[in-house]
Amino acid sequence: MSDADARSEPVARDADAAADDPYVEVVRAVGHEHVTAEHASTFEFTTDDWLTPAGDCIVGVEADRAPRDFSAEFREACRDADATITATVAVGEPGAEAVDLADPAHVDRIVGRGDPGLALLDERSMVGRTSDYTDDERTVLVDGDGAAADLDRDLVAALADGAPAALRLAVEPTE
Repeated sequence: MSDADARSEPVARDADAAADDPYVEVVRAVGHEHVTAEHASTFEFTTDDWLTPAGDCIVGVEADRAPRDFSAEFREACRDADATITATVAVGEPGAEAVDLADPAHVDRIVGRGDPGLALLDERSMVGRTSDYTDDERTVLVDGDGAAADLDRDLVAALADGAPAALRLAVEPTE
């Protein structure tokens, strides 16, 4: 998805919108010089403060939260196999203190679904997948319509320059 397509919908009502919505979690992170976003089936954010060139699925480091920190209500909603989970990656300008969720420099979205097998208990990282693999505690969505390799290349370049990032996860459970 291009930045222009992704911008057609607001990322959030305001910076604090997620705090009022039990079905939204926001993770703040930063890019890293080794971000390549070349992995074809996953994307990842990690609390680690380092990244090797082999980590081609990792798009954000120094994440301020991990799945274990998500609300119980959010985690439970993600375990609905029919729930839609939207991962919005918002990125600011390199050198900025933080990304403005209401007006990021770059934004892209990956849409997947929930699954009863999602544990969402990892203390270190979160992974979105294009497959239906759930056999770990860090998977946050399955059957995604994209992965790291599908992210907008200008967004990836900003991350490689150390730009601030935010991962906004929104789950739409079935009624």
